[in-house]
Amino acid sequence: MSRILIFGLGYCAQVIAAGLRARGWDVMATGRAGTLAFDDDAAVRAALASADAVLSSVPPADGVDPVLARYGDALGGRWLGYLSSTGVYGDTAGAWVDETAPIGRGRRTARAEADTAWVARGAVVFRLPGIYGPGRSALDRVRVGAAHRIALPDQVFSRVHVDDIASGVIAALLTRAPPGAYNLADDEPCSQNAVIEAACRLLGVAPPPLLTLEAAGLSPAARAFYAENRRIANGKAKRVLGWRPAYPSFRAGLATLARPDSAMSSPAITTTDPATAKPVQR
Repeated sequence: MSRILIFGLGYCAQVIAAGLRARGWDVMATGRAGTLAFDDDAAVRAALASADAVLSSVPPADGVDPVLARYGDALGGRWLGYLSSTGVYGDTAGAWVDETAPIGRGRRTARAEADTAWVARGAVVFRLPGIYGPGRSALDRVRVGAAHRIALPDQVFSRVHVDDIASGVIAALLTRAPPGAYNLADDEPCSQNAVIEAACRLLGVAPPPLLTLEAAGLSPAARAFYAENRRIANGKAKRVLGWRPAYPSFRAGLATLARPDSAMSSPAITTTDPATAKPVQR
């Protein structure tokens, strides 16, 4: 039986773990939903010694990648994967960006440094845009009155359904895809407003008022989210991994999530509107 150690069994990693278990993998993990304590060096190093693969979803903390800092010396000789962010590309003024673009130009300098460090170790690095899925979508924000519409007509961003992240990661692992960076994003970048409006139509409610950034009273971190504007290209993942998103647009993803039988198809973890830019465990 093949074994994987997942650092940080968060929202995305739980779906990945479920997919691997369904394929007969033994999954070990740290994090709130895992069975290993991250700082239990003996237990984690024993798990690493028996693992065929390692996946990290742990973001940088205080400018340092915790996994590399603590266990970097024990990661060699096995498949490595890392869940990164398309925030490493910074603002592209709405232009399309692929994996050949420079990184480290945006507000996520520590993430870019961790991304680079994992690539240097021969990892498969998955750069993820706005993540949504059961319990974590525009539908949920609209239901609780936390959705915003901001008057920025040229602002656009990409997103990806959690199930499509899992299918991309599992494809890379099972095929032993070449190391390097891969963007996992849907095919249709659009404005945040379009996503919120679509969610409101599905729920049969009026959309929230259109506000300026100033009137919305957003935090500095949330304002920074709206300051970045880019479209994420996913062609490399399609070519190399044979990956195709099951939800190629936000409309397809939201329509499925709006069905009553889809409410708990994936583990739901309480998070916030991505526009708040607060870190969440992936």
